[in-house]
Amino acid sequence: MAVLNQPDEADVVVRDMYLSDLDAVMRIEGASFSTPWSRNQFQSELMENNFAAYLVLDFHGRVVSYGGMWIILDEAHVTNVAVHPDFRGYHLGERMMRGLMERAKSMGAQRMTLEVRRSNQVAQNLYQKLGFIQLGVRRGYYSEPHEDAFIMWKDPL
Repeated sequence: MAVLNQPDEADVVVRDMYLSDLDAVMRIEGASFSTPWSRNQFQSELMENNFAAYLVLDFHGRVVSYGGMWIILDEAHVTNVAVHPDFRGYHLGERMMRGLMERAKSMGAQRMTLEVRRSNQVAQNLYQKLGFIQLGVRRGYYSEPHEDAFIMWKDPL
């Protein structure tokens, strides 16, 4: 389903991810990553990981983006961020990242880190816009296709 109008800022709500969101999350995950997480992985993150925080962007009752992170001491580590293909190009990735950053700060994080594919220039540009800088490389971090990851940090958050 293609989006006919750009989602208005007021129409998109950042909220916690719930188990009831997982059908939509799994569709976005499968459309976004060559090695998607399983439903069980998301369930475990939501139900068993006390360090995890997962958010969704809700557009009139439809999950159009999600993101997650682990908060360990004063650091937030972004685990994943994705936007539904029909909703890309509307700055929702930025909206999600800002939501994660706000939540991380409210949970005591002072800095944030993430990995991004070397070839994902769109995401790198977004992270740089948000103040992240590249501070390292994880060789062979991604599979299918095999690729390095840039390690990016925002410090202070």
